Amino acid sequence: MEELDVLKKDWNKINNYPRVSEQEIYAMLHKNSSSTVKWIFIISIIELSFGIVLGIIMSFTKFDAENIKLLKGLGIYDYYRFSNVVIYIVILYFITRFYIMYKRVSTTDNTKSLMNNILKTRRVVKNYILFNIITFAVLFISLGSYVFEKGMEKGFLENGGKANEISLSFHLISFGVFFIVATIFVGLFWLIYNLIYGRLLRKLNKNFNELKKIDL
Repeated sequence: MEELDVLKKDWNKINNYPRVSEQEIYAMLHKNSSSTVKWIFIISIIELSFGIVLGIIMSFTKFDAENIKLLKGLGIYDYYRFSNVVIYIVILYFITRFYIMYKRVSTTDNTKSLMNNILKTRRVVKNYILFNIITFAVLFISLGSYVFEKGMEKGFLENGGKANEISLSFHLISFGVFFIVATIFVGLFWLIYNLIYGRLLRKLNKNFNELKKIDL
């Protein structure tokens, strides 16, 4: 956007420089918007690749083997695998959308279409961030609290207790603990997403506002 600011200054210095045309301003905004959407697409691929590589690395660890054994013992391993498949499919859908939006922004040849595509891109990115954060929170709270409760229940029964002796307060406390922890992690994820994608969205929003001035 530094180049655009320079052009705008030149535009106002009529006595010293030739007046910069709206077409030149549009060309700069178009180029900047295309570059921004391309980076959104690239970062989403890097994010997915990081998750896949991390998952592969973790699959060779004892920690992962113990988790699989625990999930199978609780009878929820298949549900866990299915949820992972669904999540990856949805993420691939969003990445495909980012690519489509990048191509649309790159080939746009008028102000209104560019503004419309910027709005659509911002909406897709916000939905992508929302999906990731909500999915993490739901899985962490539901799966984590379930595994925790079943583990505690198993230990309780092995020590001579009875399942019906586990109080409602115990279930509520375990859920509450995971809810608080999930809230903290969601906050951290939001900060990371806001730092990365938020910066790019702000650039698109600035471009959109500049385009509105041209379109008036």
